[in-house]
Amino acid sequence: MVAPLKVGIAGLGTVGAEVVRLIETQARVLAGRSGRGIRVVAVTARSKAKKRGIDLRGVEWVKDPIALATHPGIDCFVELMGGAGDPALSAVEAALNAGKSVVTANKALLAKHGLKLAKAAEKHGGALNFEAAVGAAIPVIKTLREGLAGTGINRVYGILNGTCNYILTRMEQEGLSFAECLKDAQRLGYAEANPSFDVDGHDTAQKLAILASLAFGTKVAQSAVYVEGISSIAPEDLRAADDLGYRLKLLGVAVRTAKGIEQRVHPTMVPKSSSIAQVMGVTNAVTIDGEGIPPITLVGPGAGGAATASAVVADIADVARGIRANPFGRPISHLRDTKKAPMERHEGGYYIRLLARDFPGTAAAIATRLAEQKISIESIVQRHPNGGAAPADGKAVPVPVILITYATHEDAVRRALAAVQRDKVISGRPQVIRIEKN
Repeated sequence: MVAPLKVGIAGLGTVGAEVVRLIETQARVLAGRSGRGIRVVAVTARSKAKKRGIDLRGVEWVKDPIALATHPGIDCFVELMGGAGDPALSAVEAALNAGKSVVTANKALLAKHGLKLAKAAEKHGGALNFEAAVGAAIPVIKTLREGLAGTGINRVYGILNGTCNYILTRMEQEGLSFAECLKDAQRLGYAEANPSFDVDGHDTAQKLAILASLAFGTKVAQSAVYVEGISSIAPEDLRAADDLGYRLKLLGVAVRTAKGIEQRVHPTMVPKSSSIAQVMGVTNAVTIDGEGIPPITLVGPGAGGAATASAVVADIADVARGIRANPFGRPISHLRDTKKAPMERHEGGYYIRLLARDFPGTAAAIATRLAEQKISIESIVQRHPNGGAAPADGKAVPVPVILITYATHEDAVRRALAAVQRDKVISGRPQVIRIEKN
């Protein structure tokens, strides 16, 4: 009879407590699927006295994470403390160096130290599983690492942050401002008191760096990701997107180009007909474009205790089965260096919103500057305030002008708009949003 897999868990917050509960309530199912039992035998957390609603009788309480990571009585160390540094880093390193398998949901740790940890796992023979680090219950890690191991990947992109998707959904559906939606997201617990990590795109960037490594065999490097957040998005951008057949999402995009792997996070116009455009609220989604197959879109809850714990337990079950996949899909020695692709080289369609001064020659000046950079316009919408009626005071009011370009280079767009601003035919700064086609 095969001995049960003995698990030690560091961190008993919402996710950690749910992992303990799942392993207890699903014990028979897990044993049937894994071919052996799974038992939580030891835990550690900041407070032993805290009420967590789980039964820890018979489970050893260990004084600190490193002591748990090197505990001779465990086979698998589960890190659910979070953070890119210690104690998570030292504890995971200690477990891997001791030949134990590790399961973590810690995207920050993997984005910063993933290569070093994968090398330790490779050297000492333990597994390093992290399905819950990207998309929680969405099995995108296994899909890229194992399910599509024989398929060349051309592009992987998705909605990787539920907070941003919730805010953009509310802005679109209710016509609210970014500030109003953010405040409501904080009230409901979808956004932190300091929301910058989410709304400025850094959470998405960490997750994208992990996906890009799995998809393209590159070294994990968050520094190689171009990042923009959603704080500049206005309700008029969402209304214009709707009128033009698009929906606005914060996307993480990694794509193979002739000049290397382009990794970027930014607000993006996507066609309403696309699968990713249908994903609303706090839900996450990832689309994978592979050679010889139609695009695959995986959709599901990207956060939350139950969803994250489900992915953690699935990773533990893989350890129990004896599965030892290379953490990033390839041996560490086969992963290639990557660096940030200059966005000036990016090629695609663009949404441009200008406040044009209502003077003779304004439209001609804008058209001339675009033509100088060989930018072709797919569509143009001019929205006269007050239905085109003259203002009561007789003063000219800037007119919103929305342009959709055909595929062009970002540096051409930037040069054209800089020239338009020098011509003083627009007010304020232009709004520029990239378009991602199906």
